[in-house]
Amino acid sequence: MGREVFSRYEKKYLLTEAQYQSISSVIADHIDLDAFNREHGLYTICNIYYDTPDDQLIRKSLSKPVYKEKLRLRSYGVPASCDRGYLEIKKKFKGKVYKRRTPIIIEEADSLAREGILPSNKELCNLQVLDEIAFFVSRYDLKAKAYIAYDRLAFGQDDLRVTFDTNIRTRRKELSLPLGDHGERLLDDDLWLMEVKVSQSMPLWLSELLSAEHVFSQSFSKYGREYINSVSGSKKTVTEDLPLSDPREYIYRTIPLQMQRKGA
Repeated sequence: MGREVFSRYEKKYLLTEAQYQSISSVIADHIDLDAFNREHGLYTICNIYYDTPDDQLIRKSLSKPVYKEKLRLRSYGVPASCDRGYLEIKKKFKGKVYKRRTPIIIEEADSLAREGILPSNKELCNLQVLDEIAFFVSRYDLKAKAYIAYDRLAFGQDDLRVTFDTNIRTRRKELSLPLGDHGERLLDDDLWLMEVKVSQSMPLWLSELLSAEHVFSQSFSKYGREYINSVSGSKKTVTEDLPLSDPREYIYRTIPLQMQRKGA
């Protein structure tokens, strides 16, 4: 959890419970389980996403541009205001993800993101990343827009990291990490979001495993899905006309129509 600079490709997959059980058991035979998972089971990641009053960043992201960027504040578990979190700037250019983050006190991170106020004590921070985030903040009028949390199982070894997220919950009120871990479910109870993160190509054994399980990558963003639900006014986690048996068909096929209806 201490790494601060990432450059990699990320592939996302929606899995049924049965697919998760099958795939995760095989992955466990090839790469190591995250040390925290070995000791404590699933761990919780909590995030605050920042955006402009008119949701400029997520609307641009959903239009599938060549370049996109976003800012979020992350903690592992529910922190106090004086605890350490991570302020992260995440960019994607031509399919490759660049993530840079700095350790920072939670209340100081929120002041920086919303008001551009630099931390009073910078000893904790990665100063290069802090400068980059400060420049990002100076370009936008940012507000805390969404809370998104989930429980994660992670595997990692050398260049490869595979994560499985479940119980993804969101809210648009009480947008502060210390206010607790609660929200509405983003996906159905028996769905998992798998992410494969690698700087080069996926290993052959993993490609063959996903093919054998009939699992295919798709475009999926937790914040993007949350935003679509919020503008459509829908509390449903899947579209009415798509079968639960095929997670590949979820989410983005109906985005343009939903957004047009709300003028997004």
